[in-house]
Amino acid sequence: MMNVLCRLRPCSKSAIVRNFSLTSSCLQDQSCKLLVIGGGTGGCTIAAKFAKRLKKGSVIVLEPSSDHYYQPLFTLVGAGVTTVEATRRDAKSVLPSNATWIQDSAECIDPEKCVVKTAGGREIQYEYVVIAAGLKYDYDKVPGLREALDDKQSRVSTIYSPQYCEKTWADIKSFKGGEAVFTYPDTPIKCPGAPQKIAYMADSYFGKTNIRSRCNITYNTFMPVIFGVKKYADALMKVVAERRINVNYKTVLKEVRADKREAVFFNTDDRSKLTTVPYDMLHVTPPMSTPGFLSSSPLSDDTGYLDVDKFTLQHRKHPNVYGLGDCTTTPNSKTAAAIAKQSQVLEQNLLSSMSGGQPLRQYDGYGACPIVTAYGKCILAEFLYDGVPRETMPINQARESTLAYYMKRDLFPFLYWNFMLKGNYHGPEFVRKIINPFAK
Repeated sequence: MMNVLCRLRPCSKSAIVRNFSLTSSCLQDQSCKLLVIGGGTGGCTIAAKFAKRLKKGSVIVLEPSSDHYYQPLFTLVGAGVTTVEATRRDAKSVLPSNATWIQDSAECIDPEKCVVKTAGGREIQYEYVVIAAGLKYDYDKVPGLREALDDKQSRVSTIYSPQYCEKTWADIKSFKGGEAVFTYPDTPIKCPGAPQKIAYMADSYFGKTNIRSRCNITYNTFMPVIFGVKKYADALMKVVAERRINVNYKTVLKEVRADKREAVFFNTDDRSKLTTVPYDMLHVTPPMSTPGFLSSSPLSDDTGYLDVDKFTLQHRKHPNVYGLGDCTTTPNSKTAAAIAKQSQVLEQNLLSSMSGGQPLRQYDGYGACPIVTAYGKCILAEFLYDGVPRETMPINQARESTLAYYMKRDLFPFLYWNFMLKGNYHGPEFVRKIINPFAK
């Protein structure tokens, strides 16, 4: 199949074309069989797979950031176990050398003409596109939140951003007692277990420093349950009961009043009913949404997410468009483990599309969420679509485990940097078949 040439406008200061095999910083004409929008977990993984399969320069990655973070460790950054810098790599070091990196962001996409316009003024024409653009943080949807996060004295933080997650650790360390409040918003979010993970780690630290008796910990979630998979929800309900952590369901943060150290919440059953609570420490999971180029494009559904078939990951209307990761409509938990499995399905289906065939491989909704419940303890949740448990180890993974904690802290980052981002890791299914062959 003939490749389509990508006509790139001359370089501007706001965007740089980087081809790691060449010294020129501005390349006028590039072969673009595959455009990957996003250089995060999903984009980097898919780019690595196809940079190996297609001729050099056939893959373009559109990604504005020069930093790549292993975000699953942000919880442990917030708990003082590691640092932000330990979770970071230069984007250049993790993107495939046979791909062309355009350090710019998508501004709009025309799926009929197969053209993407960038914020830097370029137009990139593609033959196939994989959208792995992730989610953005909508801090401004909560009045007062951004200002509170930027104020070092506000005692308001979030583990979701590399800019603020070390502030969480500073707030936990300096906490001497009182009201510690944790939130979960009324939007889809990446890693939906993280808002309660950091509450458990704070509880553990307060216990280690002998101030727990002076602390009142409250977890406010918009969800009607503590976790979406019943097996693990039952286990977590025992955890919160044992740790004396208050849980308020259907409760959403509406406003932060940092000058008064107050947080305003509403109940999802009656949004007009507001509750104002004082805090001495407030951890906020911000509302999230897809990037503007996607939410406003004809590729999205009415929620703004990339409208793909939840099994094949192919767009429902445009067969040369695929997607994976947090920005798609697939109803799975948005985690790195899900992307590992999705990347294998997408690779095979996109290869089939490129050869004129139909996408036959199916994603089963696999996701995993290592829920740290204390220093040295973790519940390793693994599940498929519809909340069906799919555990790898021949033990009850709903029980708190020291092994699972060190897997979370050490093994999973190793697999991520050394295998997954290089396109060589698709989840633990092969291990499961060996060590747990009789499990359903």
